[in-house]
Amino acid sequence: MLSPNITQSWFSNVRADVLASIVVALALIPESIAFATIAGVDPQVALYASFCISIVVSLFGGRPAMISAATGAMALLMVNLVKDHGLQYLLATTLLTGVLQILCGVFKIGQLMRFVSKSVMTGFVNALAILYFLAQLPELIGASWVIHALVAGGLAIIYLLPRVTKAIPSPIVAIIVLTILSIQLDLDVKRVGDLGTLPASLPTFFIPQVPFNFETLGIIAPYALALCFVGLLESLMTAQIIDEFTDTKSSKNRECVGQGLANFVTGLFGGMAGCAMIGQSVINVKTGGRTRLSTLLPGVILLILIVAAGPWVKQIPIAALVAVMLMVSVSTFSWSTFRNLKLHPASTSAVMITTVIVIVWTHNLALGVGVGVLLSALFFARKISQVFRMNHEFDETTRTRTYHISGQVFFASSDAFYEGFDFDEVPRKVVIDVTHAHFWDITSVATLDKVVYKYRRLGAEIDILGLNEASATIVDRLATHDKAHVIDKMLEH
Repeated sequence: MLSPNITQSWFSNVRADVLASIVVALALIPESIAFATIAGVDPQVALYASFCISIVVSLFGGRPAMISAATGAMALLMVNLVKDHGLQYLLATTLLTGVLQILCGVFKIGQLMRFVSKSVMTGFVNALAILYFLAQLPELIGASWVIHALVAGGLAIIYLLPRVTKAIPSPIVAIIVLTILSIQLDLDVKRVGDLGTLPASLPTFFIPQVPFNFETLGIIAPYALALCFVGLLESLMTAQIIDEFTDTKSSKNRECVGQGLANFVTGLFGGMAGCAMIGQSVINVKTGGRTRLSTLLPGVILLILIVAAGPWVKQIPIAALVAVMLMVSVSTFSWSTFRNLKLHPASTSAVMITTVIVIVWTHNLALGVGVGVLLSALFFARKISQVFRMNHEFDETTRTRTYHISGQVFFASSDAFYEGFDFDEVPRKVVIDVTHAHFWDITSVATLDKVVYKYRRLGAEIDILGLNEASATIVDRLATHDKAHVIDKMLEH
């Protein structure tokens, strides 16, 4: 008898998971073939990857209902490697990518997702929605009225059928209906079979035929590093999005390990490196997928379709899949963005818009997110530095000037801290009260040293009061004014 945990995580939503998986598998076929074309390899390399990755990630990944397979973002990084060194080096790179991702999971790299702000997430999602839409335009621009009619009919089925019944996901119905119509009417339209040759057998185990030496490592390591981090970035971002869609939590570090194991196994079965797919994951969730079963089945169904039902799969019109991807584009985009542009702070909107522009312009997800995170950090530092306050008072009797500091003292507020002191006036004693302040970094400590040294040179006695435990620790470790003072005293004697 299965344990309650296994039942819940695998078999608590079987019917919806199966139906959602069929939709995802059908959409995976043309995408996998397209990604193989981008990378410059045979279609079966991407199709085998999608099969292997889905199985391994379903068992070891940290995010149920998330779809992982061969992706465009990863394929783009493989182009030069395949062109210069061939398929065997790509498979070796896939193995190394897996090892690196496993290490990232072991060392808890997934925790870095805490530093990705909501505005970067929104920009990431909106950029992907735009990219999905733009990717469909080549199939529509300049196409015949028949193609436009099929796409329009597919969209009509997708959006209108749920008003009548939700027993079967409308994208499945749209694909089936449009396929039957195109066959019965003998329509002259582009079909899945026109994209490339589908494999006729299951993948087999083999070790990449490359020399296992430092020369090979020097060739594949740069590509493996790039694939590792782009793959993890897209996977962890997708996991975050699915977390929000399903109102559930996932283990980001476990997902790193799962993706790494998946890529390692894929490299041993003739597949290219892959990662999570936000588009397919959204399709899965929107059509009812929720458990690990919905992560496993798309790859299994994909292989069954292309091996056992290849002649039928080849007849699916690309227009039907375009309709599905347009639905994904519309449902992925955060339409509340336009309303929030007026409600959110200008800095938040700037981060979101910049992330969108960089990703759409470069088609580089890692670069777009990196720029967004950097911009978020700069805006945050600027905002926190403005919280800094400083005032002072003078005791005529003791000729003591007391400075009261409150707020955060770090690289962005250190200048304001230094400029707050009046070095033109030289009291007998200066007291710096930092009871309500916190020193964060070496820049703030160096600035404190600078203030102390300057007052001592001017002949004033100086005391620092109220350092909290964390600030005292960093000041004791990094500051030099106390150490120098002790040496001066010793020299005097």
